[in-house]
Amino acid sequence: MGKKGEERGMGMFFDGIIESMPLFVKELIAGGVAGGLAKTAVAPLERVKILFQTRRAEFHSVGLFGSFKKIAKTEGVMGFYRGNGASVARIVPYAALHYMTYEQYRRWIIDSFPGIGRGPVLDLVAGSFAGGTAVLFTYPLDLVRTKLAYQVVGPPKINVKGLVNTEQVYNGILDCFSKTYRGSGLRGLYRGVAPSLYGIFPYAGLKFYFYEEMKRRVPDDQKKNIMVNLVCGSVAGLLGQTFTYPLDVVRRQMQVQRLLASNSPELKGTMETLVMIAKNQGWKQLFSGLSINYLKVVPSVAIGFTVYDMMKSYLRVPSHDEAVIEVVTNKGNTQTSSLHT
Repeated sequence: MGKKGEERGMGMFFDGIIESMPLFVKELIAGGVAGGLAKTAVAPLERVKILFQTRRAEFHSVGLFGSFKKIAKTEGVMGFYRGNGASVARIVPYAALHYMTYEQYRRWIIDSFPGIGRGPVLDLVAGSFAGGTAVLFTYPLDLVRTKLAYQVVGPPKINVKGLVNTEQVYNGILDCFSKTYRGSGLRGLYRGVAPSLYGIFPYAGLKFYFYEEMKRRVPDDQKKNIMVNLVCGSVAGLLGQTFTYPLDVVRRQMQVQRLLASNSPELKGTMETLVMIAKNQGWKQLFSGLSINYLKVVPSVAIGFTVYDMMKSYLRVPSHDEAVIEVVTNKGNTQTSSLHT
């Protein structure tokens, strides 16, 4: 009896905390948890994808499975998670901001422009602006993650053939931040942000567009089914990424330019870099690593959306329609109160 009473009391305590949280805090928590779990699940594929995108010849020539074997041999299991600390440190605030601002932008658009309707165009616009907002706040962490994932470090006393450089340039997240800032200033921390923004606006918008549009076609009694959410999220991520992948390649190459050989051509603006890659490396390079990205995107986006919906349910975040009704009701109450004062 005493144990059950303690469990009941603890449950009431957590219920009280959840009920007292503002709506945007619940959405931040739900988004952060979803992003962290999804990113960690696909970290090994993310590492190999970055090495493919940045055209490290020793990995590019051996293919997907050869790259996995080379990383395992030279760096061990932890090599698959090199840069994942920075990746998770970036994705938690990024996903939290992304999902929360998407919900906020969506409610704000409905509240400010009632005639726009609540169809897929609303999700496209809200998702695009949410993606841009999240990128601007978290881009330096993405830059650091890419630089850490790019460098390949062989274990001591082992001479690995085919590696261009086994010297460790950065010793961790803070060291990478410090050296990048000292070398290039604030501009260095935002190098490659332009293609990120060009890519994230359509990608984030399309991702939410496809996901919400697919869920609208699901019967009401199946909308909380985990497998249904996984399928909707997988297709949404797959379609959104396909349209915007070349800009992701441009961004990665701009981020690691200072780590490339000195005889490499200098990369300038986004469009100039895109044209230079197509001219010097071939148009196929703009889609290098896309097959790996498909393997990564399917579970990553699926897990992200599914965990986010589960966390929203656990934290008692109202559905889109309920949230809009709440905003409109609060606005009406505010106007009524102002009339009486």
